[in-house]
Amino acid sequence: MFKFAPYLLKTLWRHRTRTLLTVSGSAVALFVFCFVLTVRQGLQRLTQQDDSVLIVFQANKFCPATSHLPQDYDQVISRMPGVRDVVPIQVFTNNCRASLDVVVFYGAPAEKVRRVRDFELIDGSWGEFESHQDAAIVGQALASRRGIQVGERFSVGDVTVAVAGLFTSQNRAEEDYVYCHLDFLQRTRGLDLVGTVTQHEVWLEDSANPEQAAAAIDEKLKSGQIETDTRTKGAFQASSLADLIHLIDLSRYLGWACLFLMAVLLATTTIMTVEDRIGEHAVLQTLGFSTRHVFRLVMSETVLLSVVGGCVGIALAVLALSQSALSVGAEAVTIAFEPSWDMVLTAALTSLVIGLIAGIAPAARAAKADIVTALRFSG
Repeated sequence: MFKFAPYLLKTLWRHRTRTLLTVSGSAVALFVFCFVLTVRQGLQRLTQQDDSVLIVFQANKFCPATSHLPQDYDQVISRMPGVRDVVPIQVFTNNCRASLDVVVFYGAPAEKVRRVRDFELIDGSWGEFESHQDAAIVGQALASRRGIQVGERFSVGDVTVAVAGLFTSQNRAEEDYVYCHLDFLQRTRGLDLVGTVTQHEVWLEDSANPEQAAAAIDEKLKSGQIETDTRTKGAFQASSLADLIHLIDLSRYLGWACLFLMAVLLATTTIMTVEDRIGEHAVLQTLGFSTRHVFRLVMSETVLLSVVGGCVGIALAVLALSQSALSVGAEAVTIAFEPSWDMVLTAALTSLVIGLIAGIAPAARAAKADIVTALRFSG
């Protein structure tokens, strides 16, 4: 059907207002669908992290502001079988509830940040961060969203840090965090948390069993000052985002609704086009076009509208997601809105399928039209 491409384009240009509205409607539908898909993929990446990392949290606590574990638990945990490293972390966030602009401070021993995080500094220096107690490194996504630059001071509530560097990470969600010194965050005015931390991050040996190690840690600390609840990092973050996960699950219905409206829009437009050109199709059949050719011609037109509109929507979604560095978070855990090739390919394939589905009924109607009746109607 490629040889009929000029004919298809000329036909669409003849009704350019209708074509533009249809393409615009399809683009909006795919734009929203891409956002829904991106959020769901971000949640999946977050909750399926490496099981070799455990989070030790205070039992029966949820928001980081309510978890207070003794810092010296790290010495007990580090001596347990299968444990490779333990990082005590103090967490401070400006909002424990769901928000599109959550700022999370992670206070950790400076020498351990480089060891356990795969960060690449794009500005600033590690030396500046490690040598100043009030220094911090900020994720690129947060820096872009808040307009933060190296050398500035950045404040949230009672916490004020000097920005010593900006970092990127393979895990896009990490770029919404600020890493600072543990001692500094513990001694910040209004917190007064010296000797306690929010959680301990435990890195296991490759041979260790995560479930058994988590149970052993909780059993070992059962007689300590504070009871603990240890889970893999993915399970811990899924638990922290439990309420948000339910809302994200509901968002799939929004995605399906957008695709349904896109299919209805395309089908309606194509039916109108078929009715306008019923005589034209009859002439094509008198010139030797078979019903199969007419069917494929109309289907090609619908698919073209769907794919063009879908590509526009996908391009706008990728641009918006890339430039905005959006994320949603709750209880100091964030889900990054990061475009991916998987999202692009899924959305593109979806636009193709929607075009095929929407074009079946109008194409069948055009192909089955009686030539004599169609010519009489057009005259």
